[in-house]
Parts: sequence; structure tokens; C-alpha cells
Amino acid sequence: MAPSAPVPDIEELNTFALNTIKAMGDQALRFYGKGRKRPPFDQDLVTQAELQLAGAFQDCVVDRFAGHQIFGQDIVDEGYSHEGKRYLWIFDPLDGVDNFQTGIPIWGMSLALYENHWPVLGMFYMPATGDLFRGVAGQQAFWNDSPIRIADRGDLDQESLVLTYSRFHQNYQVRFPGKIRGMGSTGAHACYVAMGRADVAFMAHESFQDLAAVRVIVESAGGKLFKIDGSPFFLGDYIDGQKIDEPVMMTAPANTASVLECLRRV
Repeated sequence: MAPSAPVPDIEELNTFALNTIKAMGDQALRFYGKGRKRPPFDQDLVTQAELQLAGAFQDCVVDRFAGHQIFGQDIVDEGYSHEGKRYLWIFDPLDGVDNFQTGIPIWGMSLALYENHWPVLGMFYMPATGDLFRGVAGQQAFWNDSPIRIADRGDLDQESLVLTYSRFHQNYQVRFPGKIRGMGSTGAHACYVAMGRADVAFMAHESFQDLAAVRVIVESAGGKLFKIDGSPFFLGDYIDGQKIDEPVMMTAPANTASVLECLRRV
């Protein structure tokens, strides 16, 4: 019987993730901003880029960690394992595809690692700007090499910034005293909250793959994921790949009451 492969430590896994997401970023830049001018959205370009990036990422994992699972490629085992399949890599090749194909730099890609259904690390990389957000579960979150922490003032004022998904105003009547913006990238929104640049981010029509990495970053920075009523949101409930059927809020726990006071469902 062949001996089991040695279990990698967190430094080895973190280094692999860092090097791989940067390499994927270099590949993505070959497609960036090269969409057709008309019609305004070039689905062919985005599809080609996503397929190439997903294939390249799969090759990287197979070459380095042949026994590990890849979200979307392998059937996720619900049981506890001591073998290589205990690890699940979740790669989202493009977040902010509208911006990506038109040449607006607010887009990125995310990479997360789960071990027996528990988050280990998460990264969100914005190749056009060079911004890398990363976190390891239970440790400090970083923007490039600088530690980041979520803003937890507990109230909102005229300087507060709320980041939302498109058509948010069609679903909710809002009375925020500050600014409301949508920048076209869920991952970027979440990371701006994690670094204290924004107070809260709302997101909708997402999936486990979309949020797995930024969830780690936000939580490492002191934030949490909430349902729109303020109750905890459990991302693991959606590991089967189904779409998340309700809006999700990312913010500091101290901010939730102030945020919810400003919202009313239309």
C-alpha cells in the first residue's frame, strides 16, 4: 500500500494560494478591457477568459496537490476525512465581469481553501490595480502587506459609505445619512468593508463560490455575514452550489442595528 502524501502546513498552502492567484491574474490581464464596443457586453470574451482561467487553476492544483478537491469539478464529500480530499479549493475566476470586459479596473478573482467544510484561508486579487486582500481563519487580515480592520463605530453619519448591488433601490427604501455606491464587484465591495473604507456591503444573487474567499477576509478583519433581518448568515448551507436566495449583508456586528434602522423593504 502506497504511503499517504504528507499533510501540507498552512504556510505551504498559503504560499501556493498566493503564487497561484497572482499567476491567474497575469493570465486574466491578457483579456482585460478587450471586449467588443458593441454590443456593450462581450459574453464571448468573458466566457473564454473564465474557461481558460478555470482550466489553468485546475492544472495548478492537480500538479501540486493531486488529492485535493476543486469546487465545481469534484463532488463535495460531506464526510470527515484525513486524506487529501479533506481540502476543497474554491476559485472564482472573474468577479465584476462588466468592469473587466470594458476596461474598468474594479474587478478581481477570489480563491478560498476549506478543510472538512471549515474555512482555512481566503484571497481576493485585483490584477488591474495590484490590490491583494487576504486572510487566514482566526488570524489578521491584510491588504497587500498592511493589516486591515473593519470599521465598527456602531452608528452611521454623513461620512458613512454603503456599497450595494445593482437595483438595490428597487428592493429597499433607504434612509442612510451617508453615501450609497455600487462599484460593480461584490468581492471588491466586501474587501473595502474589511479594510474600513466602507461601513457595510449588501450583495444579492450570489453563490458559495462567489463569497467563500471574501467571507474569510471579512471575518478575519472583525466582520460578519448577516441576513437582511440581522440574523447570522451561514454560507456553508450553500456549499452544494445553489444560488443564495436572499440578500446578504457584510459589516461589523456593532453596525447592524444602525444599518437596519435605515432600511425598509419595498
